[in-house]
Amino acid sequence: MVTTEAIQGALSQVMDPELNQDLVSLGMIGSLSINDDVVQLRVDLTTPACPLKDKIEADVRAALEPLGISKLDLSFGAQVRNQPGGKDHLLTGIKNIIAVGAGKGGVGKSTVAVNLAASLASYGASVGILDGDLYGPSLPTMLNICGPPQVTADKKLLPIVRHGLKAVTMGSFVAKDQALVWRGPMLNNALRQFFSDVVWGELDYLVIDLPPGTGDIPLSLAQMIPVGAALIVTTPQAVAIDDVRRAKSMFDQLKIPVAGLVENMAGFTPPGSDEIIPIFGEGGGEQAAQEFGVPFLGSLPIDPNVRICGDGGMPVVLEDRESPVSQALDAMARGLAGRLSVLAETGQSPTRPIPVDKSGKPGCAK
Repeated sequence: MVTTEAIQGALSQVMDPELNQDLVSLGMIGSLSINDDVVQLRVDLTTPACPLKDKIEADVRAALEPLGISKLDLSFGAQVRNQPGGKDHLLTGIKNIIAVGAGKGGVGKSTVAVNLAASLASYGASVGILDGDLYGPSLPTMLNICGPPQVTADKKLLPIVRHGLKAVTMGSFVAKDQALVWRGPMLNNALRQFFSDVVWGELDYLVIDLPPGTGDIPLSLAQMIPVGAALIVTTPQAVAIDDVRRAKSMFDQLKIPVAGLVENMAGFTPPGSDEIIPIFGEGGGEQAAQEFGVPFLGSLPIDPNVRICGDGGMPVVLEDRESPVSQALDAMARGLAGRLSVLAETGQSPTRPIPVDKSGKPGCAK
């Protein structure tokens, strides 16, 4: 007769591929029961967007097979880990804060931020996105946000919900044709209000879309809240390495670990052709990642539908899931989620890429 102890013993030999610890020690066995000849087991992954869920499932089944279980009812949940210091700041209900930045503008930083956030939310994670570019907010267009958010009785702001994302943007308070002519202290006060006066609630991830460059706002963010990790967006041309260098230097000075680098606009494939035309060059992003010791999350091809979807207020990763660019964004989101799990558990950002299962989009629990 199969016992709970025997099952626990077998599962103690199954390692989480990202954390290199066994499932039992990590507390990933959410529930376990034996009813007659049926074993019901739930494994709680460290993120709903687990990049290696399929491998964990295969390893669990292989470990339990020698026990002679008649029927295994295996399911998956998720318990997202808190980033280091994640319970001690203005946003106590938020487990992970990710800043998406770039050394310069025009590289598609906001597009990447919105689509990665939307992809994480599509797996069942609770996700918010903050438009940190107060001078040039992009979320009103990219998420079709119109008008100010609702206000609670105690004068707190409620984020506007779009596509499963809780969103806050300065664009909700300023007309499209109105320039925001503010000095640094006013920007800092506005940022602080986005943290202290917004009812974010419980979030697994808060994605902050930084303004381009290395100015006041990233510094203010680092002083107000512990940003758990950063993501750098660049383009393929060799000159982009200089911009990555500046962005990496900024995050290093702010003591924010860089969880990965994304190369956008990597190449264009004309309709009806298999030829990839490297309009903006090729290889610069991966070269920069190698030079600065940053994990390379991958490349995004040029796809006109990205612009069409963004202009229409719908993330392309939700509108056209099977396109190459959406598949690449989805893999990046899962890879980023895996890195954040490692960072939360060990306090160290992985310097090597975390592989993603090649057997299709993992069916992590929602």
